[in-house]
Amino acid sequence: MNKKILLPLIIFIFILVFAVNGFMKRDTEVDKIKSINLSTDYEIDQALEDIKLIKANTVNIPIVIEIPNLTSNEMTIDEYSKEKAIKLIKILKKNNIKVILEAYPWIENGSKYETEYDPKDKAKFFVDWKNILNDLIETIGNKYKADIIITGSNLTKLEKYEDDWCDIINFAKDKFRGQVTYKTSWWYTATWEKDSIDKYNEKLNNKLFSQVDFISIAAYFELSDKSENTVEDLVNYLSSTEIYNRQQDVVNEIYNFNKKYNKEIYFGELGFPRKDYAAAHPWNSHVSEVYNDKEQARCFEAYRRVFENKSYIKGFSVFALGEKGEDKNFYPSKESIEVISNWYD
Repeated sequence: MNKKILLPLIIFIFILVFAVNGFMKRDTEVDKIKSINLSTDYEIDQALEDIKLIKANTVNIPIVIEIPNLTSNEMTIDEYSKEKAIKLIKILKKNNIKVILEAYPWIENGSKYETEYDPKDKAKFFVDWKNILNDLIETIGNKYKADIIITGSNLTKLEKYEDDWCDIINFAKDKFRGQVTYKTSWWYTATWEKDSIDKYNEKLNNKLFSQVDFISIAAYFELSDKSENTVEDLVNYLSSTEIYNRQQDVVNEIYNFNKKYNKEIYFGELGFPRKDYAAAHPWNSHVSEVYNDKEQARCFEAYRRVFENKSYIKGFSVFALGEKGEDKNFYPSKESIEVISNWYD
């Protein structure tokens, strides 16, 4: 080929390659979810302020599902929660903020954890839960163009009913115009405890994860038994936890879900109390009486360093914002906000 033609051709190819790579990078960045989980008692004005504060592109909106106690089959949608959600969604959509809908089990007036919910009649639960989701899809999801719906959240004692969850997930995929996910709770494994490893493998092999559009995890992994930690230590503990000498490889165990199902992983809840021992029991807002804004921030920073550039991570949602009263121990500190706002920035 003539050199006068070859040289411009090579230059053109290089330019094209760089342009395509740049486009793909920008497209990937846009696709990352940077969300806030709203507390059930959120105030709309505070939620809008918090979106700007951490530069969120998505909001996880809980719809309260009232359940009398941990074994009850009674469940009703709180109408005020629905009305407030619709009002907020209308504002968010005008501002190009994505919306995640979550049917949020509110058990015994919020005093009990959904991870312990174990209704007496399992068959009735799945019929009723499908009806709840159908209501939310018809009256909110499709009508107001929500982007994602969570079909179940941290319902640990019900997760083993794989066929029922697959049925619900596929029902939602047929009915809902957006993406469909399921949020599983955190877990632990210990090198010295075979039962914990067996339970992890059961979770990993649960076929419901094969049906969702992406896999959501509430990432309250227990890392350290120290009251304070360096960021560097926390980064290391994510690959070999220090607490109880478990030596859990959280990073690899999460990655296994991506490898098995070829689906992106999303931290549907990522939060730490503003307290000493925040890395010990991140799910416990009362883990200590001593407030520690910087320890909370170090926990967020460790997750950012480990997961921000992993291609299989779809994003994260900070728990919990929209209300910042004195009892809101998960609300991010000034130091945490600085970390979160720069994530994916």
